[in-house]
Amino acid sequence: MHFGKSHLEDKREDLRSHYGKIEKTAGVTALRIAFCLLLVVLVCGAGLVIGAVRGVIDSAPDISEANIMPLGNASFIYDADGNQVQKLTGAQGNRVSISIEEIPLDMQHAIVAVEDARFYEHNGIDPSGIIRAFVVGVSHGFHFTEGASTITQQLLKNNVFTDWMEETRMQSFKRKIQEQYLALKLEKTLTAEGENAKDVILENYLNTINLGSGCYGVQTAAQTYFGKDAKDLTLSECAVLAAIPKAPTAYNPKNHPEKNQQRRDKILNNMKEQGYITEEEYTIAMNDNVYDRIAMHTQSQAESAPYSYFIDEVITNLINDLMVQKGYTEVQAKNVVYSGGLKIYTTQDSYMQSILDTEFQNPENFPANTQIGLDWALTVEQADGEVQNYSKEMLQLYFRNSDPSFDLLFDSQEEAQSYIDQYKAAIMQEGDTIVAERSSFTPQPQACMTVMDQRTGYVKAIVGGRGEKTASLTFNRATDNYSQPGSTFKILSAYGPALDLGKITLATVIKDEPFNYSDGTPLQNSDLTYHGDVTVRQAIINSINIPAVKVLTELTPKVGFDYLKKLGFSKLSEEYDVIQPLALGGITYGVSDLELTAAYAAIADGGQYRKPVFYTKVTDSKGNVLIDNTENKATQVFKASTASLLTNVMEDVLEKGTGVAARLDNMHAAGKTGTTNEAKDLVFAGFTPYYTAAIWATYDTHAEFPESDREFHKRLWAKVMNEIHEGLADMDFETSATVQEATICTKTGLLARSSCPSITEYFAVSDLPTERCKGHYTAPASTPTPTRTPSAASTPQATPTPTEAPQETPAPPETPADPPSNTPETPDTPETPDTPETPDAPSEPDTPAEISEVQPQSEESGSSE
Repeated sequence: MHFGKSHLEDKREDLRSHYGKIEKTAGVTALRIAFCLLLVVLVCGAGLVIGAVRGVIDSAPDISEANIMPLGNASFIYDADGNQVQKLTGAQGNRVSISIEEIPLDMQHAIVAVEDARFYEHNGIDPSGIIRAFVVGVSHGFHFTEGASTITQQLLKNNVFTDWMEETRMQSFKRKIQEQYLALKLEKTLTAEGENAKDVILENYLNTINLGSGCYGVQTAAQTYFGKDAKDLTLSECAVLAAIPKAPTAYNPKNHPEKNQQRRDKILNNMKEQGYITEEEYTIAMNDNVYDRIAMHTQSQAESAPYSYFIDEVITNLINDLMVQKGYTEVQAKNVVYSGGLKIYTTQDSYMQSILDTEFQNPENFPANTQIGLDWALTVEQADGEVQNYSKEMLQLYFRNSDPSFDLLFDSQEEAQSYIDQYKAAIMQEGDTIVAERSSFTPQPQACMTVMDQRTGYVKAIVGGRGEKTASLTFNRATDNYSQPGSTFKILSAYGPALDLGKITLATVIKDEPFNYSDGTPLQNSDLTYHGDVTVRQAIINSINIPAVKVLTELTPKVGFDYLKKLGFSKLSEEYDVIQPLALGGITYGVSDLELTAAYAAIADGGQYRKPVFYTKVTDSKGNVLIDNTENKATQVFKASTASLLTNVMEDVLEKGTGVAARLDNMHAAGKTGTTNEAKDLVFAGFTPYYTAAIWATYDTHAEFPESDREFHKRLWAKVMNEIHEGLADMDFETSATVQEATICTKTGLLARSSCPSITEYFAVSDLPTERCKGHYTAPASTPTPTRTPSAASTPQATPTPTEAPQETPAPPETPADPPSNTPETPDTPETPDTPETPDAPSEPDTPAEISEVQPQSEESGSSE
């Protein structure tokens, strides 16, 4: 064997070459394996990406023209003559959608020039825009500031992907993929349906975008900034609006005109470069001093005033009706009212409403000693972090410790504020912080009034208080305040039902004498006297308490209660209110001014009750009728004859009774007064052949009206109604064909003989008296015993007692009328000696309003009298 040195070197070289070949072969194999593995990974990855993208696309929402429309539109309220009186807007609902034909081309081109220059060229997404945005982002250190979304994508983002502001990064990525896919699909779908896809998209986009100052869409923005419709915008004004959507707060032309102008100028330059405007148009627009116009228009616009009391009621009623009639939840109902693009047609007569508003703001119509009522609340965070709330009731209790008569009524707003400051100084410690404080000062006494058309039930005007209305949907005394109605209930609960059922006539004679309720509580008249025999007509005209309670007692309170329920009083309690004081308005939870107006409107309309209506019709954004109140069906509560009789006697209330102060100048009117116990509420409800109205006056603190201030509400009722009826022909009330007149004896209520003191009275045909008076017998005068409380009609005139009216002047007794005769009629049988009948009242004329010297009473009884 050869083991030479050179031979060994050759062997080593052969071995190295052999191993190199092995290593090279292994490397190539490994590379091939790695490449194959990478290829597999890429294929799998691509499959996963494609699958993921497909999954994202498959989960995209459905798209159509319907769901790219703006989600909210302003609603409008119109008066009875079709005039717009209020615009309602909710969150993102201050929008009035208009068609593309109503949007000027300059507005369309301005938004395209700045937001999506290739809008008319691409099919929903803009690849070149995406590439440009990516390159710019990379060149700026991966800080992507350039937008690549097309107008189509922005529309989808605003109206389909509405939760994008709360997205995570992954959700944002997913939404972007869906957005691009749907953008392509939307334009393709609209085109396939024969639509001009670009016009549809641009129309919805320009009706959607946020244009600052709470404006959504170009129509609302045009009205807000320039006081004109979008169709009348100039080129410069279009560019101003197109500058806003990028940052509605930063580019608001009212608050930041300089920043808006910079962007407006850029937009005008884009429009020129893209061929939308000429050089001349560009120059004119650039020189337009548009921002001075915006400032002037802003200055001319007063701050948004609160809704009127009428509008408050329209909104409240509509929300309730949507819940009851349409099954909406409260949230859904509110959303559709404020953002559903509704048109709400109301019953309001704006002329009448202006009369009420003016007269209830006029201090001359109210007592001279007007005071200020206080409503106050305070929230304090104490030094230790505890939060404490304070109220007006706590303030009142604090000062009552030193002054038991302290009642939250002040001579001025300054005086009220001084008490607030004193109380705050007493309760707050060092380190305490005021979190919130609310104070409101209202003139007292307060008042409210409702006017209705009795033939339809339509409320024509309403005012819920005097003084400035400082907020919307606030306390409305005409609808939210429930109080006792006093003697206005005599008509509705006692006399009306009794006449309706034939239990009494207006000629029925009732003895006004000492009387106790069934529980033994004595009942008094407001003048603290008794009037002897009085007719029902007299008792109504002079608002005497005892005859009314006697009538209801005979009728039974349940019957009167059932009539009141039919007249729409909503808070009556069958458990507590089926009682004798019901005749005088003595009920547990009270009634509202609106309810009282509607009840008296039933009498004015022949006994037919109609529910009060504030709006006639509501249509949705597409013009479909949502609710229709046009036909307000009536329920017959009283017979037509009963309504005529009540109307006739209540005319006398204004002519010679307790309602003289409410008499109108040149118009027939009827009505009834009401005053609650201790004169805490003053009420008058009445009507003409045209309209019904009720007025209510009270102190919010339930203070008593002084004697000198108990007539002002009647004068205010007359003043308002005189203005409302100005220019209307005076008409007499229609008398039912079922009513006839008859001459009756004022002593007995029977058909009069020639020798009887008589009057002509009205009767329902079914209740005409058929029996003729048989004469009168009067026993000799006698001195009453100390144990008997005499009535005015039975007291000997020679010795007046304290129960007589203080102004009366005694006169000699008159000769007894109609002694027994030989005529065929049988005379009345004399009373037995132990109960002799006393002489007639001394100065009694033959008129029903003054029998027994009854005088109109200025103060009536409430539930406890």
